[in-house]
Amino acid sequence: MNKHHTSLLALPALVAVILLALSGCGSSLPKGEAKTQSPWQSFDEAKAAYDSIELQETTTDDLQELGFDPYSTPNVKILSYLDLIEVFSPNDSVKPDDLPPSVLACIKAREQCLAYQATPSVSSSKRVGNVFLDLLKFKRERIRTGWSFNALVVINQGVVVYKIWSGVPSIDEMESRKNPLGPIQDSVGSAVKSSAGV
Repeated sequence: MNKHHTSLLALPALVAVILLALSGCGSSLPKGEAKTQSPWQSFDEAKAAYDSIELQETTTDDLQELGFDPYSTPNVKILSYLDLIEVFSPNDSVKPDDLPPSVLACIKAREQCLAYQATPSVSSSKRVGNVFLDLLKFKRERIRTGWSFNALVVINQGVVVYKIWSGVPSIDEMESRKNPLGPIQDSVGSAVKSSAGV
């Protein structure tokens, strides 16, 4: 007997085992969280720290107190003046005159120019919906929540000369996937490939 046919015949027993397991596992579904370690616990905290940075006044010592310091804060990246060229001039269509004057002056200072990039974020996801449909792969629904913040601070000779930010204050996404064949989908797909000689 073809091994794919054998696996199809074994599916009812597999379903029965899963149903027995479901009867004692409650209604909880898998959850997960991804977090970029940072001193800020929320988008508002990160944005408030960023807003405290003053151009032509804030120094690298000040940045350390605000949390924007790669030597004391995890996951803050140091960019060289060469990295900044890639950030602000990703292709030949961007001319030097198109750059912010303070950034251009910083790049011309070469080794005296650098930037700090901070990208704190928190993302939580959990599967919701019917446990039976989820575990048997008929229908899976996932909710993802959190926030993300991205700040770039350009420093020329120890003083902040340019800053820019982007981010998502509130992430609230719903993903739904349906599979009419449920747990036999993979077996059917394998059987079709085998018949086709794949």
